[in-house]
Amino acid sequence: MKLRFLGGAGTVTGSRYLLSDDKHRLLVDCGMYQGVKTLRKRNWAPFPVDPSTIEAVVLTHAHIDHSGYLPALVKNGFKGKVYCTKATHALCKVLLPDAGFLQEEDAKYAFRKKFSKHAKPEPLFTEKDAWESLKHFESLHYHESFEPVRGMEVTFTPAGHILGSSCVHVHHKSSQRTVVFSGDVGRQEDVIMRPPEPLQKADVLVCESTYGDRLHADTDPEEELAQIITKTAGRGGIVLMPAFAVGRAQMLLYVIHKIMGQKRIPKLPVYLNSPMAIKATEIFCKHNKEHRLSAAQCEMIDDQTEFVRTVEESIELDSARYPCVIISASGMASGGRVLHHLKTLLPNPRNSVVFAGFQAPGTRGDALVNGAESVKIHGEYWPVKAEIHNMDSLSAHGDYQEILSWLEQGQLKPEKVYVTHGETVASDVMRKRICEKFGWDAEVPELFDEVEI
Repeated sequence: MKLRFLGGAGTVTGSRYLLSDDKHRLLVDCGMYQGVKTLRKRNWAPFPVDPSTIEAVVLTHAHIDHSGYLPALVKNGFKGKVYCTKATHALCKVLLPDAGFLQEEDAKYAFRKKFSKHAKPEPLFTEKDAWESLKHFESLHYHESFEPVRGMEVTFTPAGHILGSSCVHVHHKSSQRTVVFSGDVGRQEDVIMRPPEPLQKADVLVCESTYGDRLHADTDPEEELAQIITKTAGRGGIVLMPAFAVGRAQMLLYVIHKIMGQKRIPKLPVYLNSPMAIKATEIFCKHNKEHRLSAAQCEMIDDQTEFVRTVEESIELDSARYPCVIISASGMASGGRVLHHLKTLLPNPRNSVVFAGFQAPGTRGDALVNGAESVKIHGEYWPVKAEIHNMDSLSAHGDYQEILSWLEQGQLKPEKVYVTHGETVASDVMRKRICEKFGWDAEVPELFDEVEI
């Protein structure tokens, strides 16, 4: 069996791994590239292997950097099935069509405003393409074995990152070798998600390294958020939180309503301005057995949040000049309704912008948390006068210590570890830590490397 790294090597986006033997091809994850333009351009390049030769796709979770290229894969000839957990399937029904819709809208906006270098900007895929790709999906429960391609047996175990996220275990029957893909690994003490399930067996481990060179701040996120909101409201400002529609949006809503109920912050309107995040919140409440929040706590989020569904409502909210909290996608400020809020709120020093997760290099979020004096949005530069905060203690990714602790909890003794899904330095630091702590043979692969399993 061979493993080829088609993405997620040297970067935290574009997760794609190809497993193959003499007769079959299985793709684990099918993500879009995000961040700097050189990475985004890879989305438009021909897929490294003919999509029609891939028999099946298995997803670790629903985030776009792991699932977002699927509509393009189907559009370009993939005819097999896509396997994932039940919650991942439910979330992909929201995320993928929304991604197609946003790409269509961005292309139209770029054409209308004439800020694209292309005479007629085109989306990578459309909303219709996304719905077509969803016809290929088949969902399963955790720990339920299945055979997506002949001779490769797969199971999912909980990864703790977001709803439905999993580690993918692939057992090759002919060689009797097992390779495990960590996907994105969650926190040991996340506010709402349960910790990742320990791994028990793997001949080869493919492990993420998003925070491979960093520890999360040892701060109380509730107290930090309470101070930011109270201070901003006190000067008449608005708190804007760019948030991933799945996971972070729901966590932020829970924490905000909790500290508001405890009277640690003023009673303010809380808006969720993202149709995708609204639908994801409803799915989150439906699958409440998979996370720490009770049905009553989920109901509190629903009841006390003002959902902004229509474009007209979003435009009206953008004119708000009273203290409030606005949560809007995307989490790295790379697209969506949050861009319109940023244009309105960034120039005013009374306002605050709070990021609550990893910011990939090259994204607006990365520029803002690193002190940019202006950012380019819709072809124009906007001055940054608002306070910018980066609360990585609210990240859904385990830091390097949490991942090492997780690896230590099981019975793992892999012959080889491939460290992926991280920036170059982060992956190499994670490699060294794994070697030093466990004595395992760890390596950082390069894009398109192919290895024997």
